[in-house]
Amino acid sequence: MHRENHVAGRVGWLRAAILGANDGIVSTASLIAGVAAAGAAQSSILVTGTAGLVAGAMSMAAGEYVSVSSQGDTEKADIELEKRHLAADPEFELEELTLIYQERGLDRALAERVAAQLTDHNALDTHLRDELGLSSEMAARPVQAAAASAASFAIGAALPLAIVLLVSGPSLPWIVAAASLVFLAILGALGARAGHAPIARAVIRVTFWGAVAMAVTMVIGSLFDTALG
Repeated sequence: MHRENHVAGRVGWLRAAILGANDGIVSTASLIAGVAAAGAAQSSILVTGTAGLVAGAMSMAAGEYVSVSSQGDTEKADIELEKRHLAADPEFELEELTLIYQERGLDRALAERVAAQLTDHNALDTHLRDELGLSSEMAARPVQAAAASAASFAIGAALPLAIVLLVSGPSLPWIVAAASLVFLAILGALGARAGHAPIARAVIRVTFWGAVAMAVTMVIGSLFDTALG
């Protein structure tokens, strides 16, 4: 039996989870590396990293919920508008579907038959899918996105934070940065595998920008250390 396993249904939570984990690793590692480079005590570094984890997870949850809810409100407005159009002028809407199918390669006669049959079956769903590109698989799910983002941020942030419990001294910023790049590479590979995307490209992309973020923060922290010293 031929089976196809598509990943489009994963897009919502996968995007939020990858974004959250990536942000958790990069922001917390950058925060720890910057504060450590400024010469802060290990206890202060640990408190700073923990505060960053909690604040970041809550911020990611709130941000995802608000942004995806806004997307959902827009989708609902489009659905209501399409309902009104179908009720007010069904002939125009039928012609609109016919033209859509013609643009996709059907001849006029076949496009008319397809549009008529799909309209009889479920006019609203047909217009939402073929005219507006809306489907149940891609619908906005704010609670799912917020939960995935917050949880993945906390997990990602906990990884560089754990390094602070194991390492101390002047080498801490460099060890945190190096370990975080490894974490980011693993995250990129896992995200690419879950989304059936090229692994090498994802790993390079996520580690490059993570390295840039941590390098900038460490430079700034070092400047503060020099100025205060």
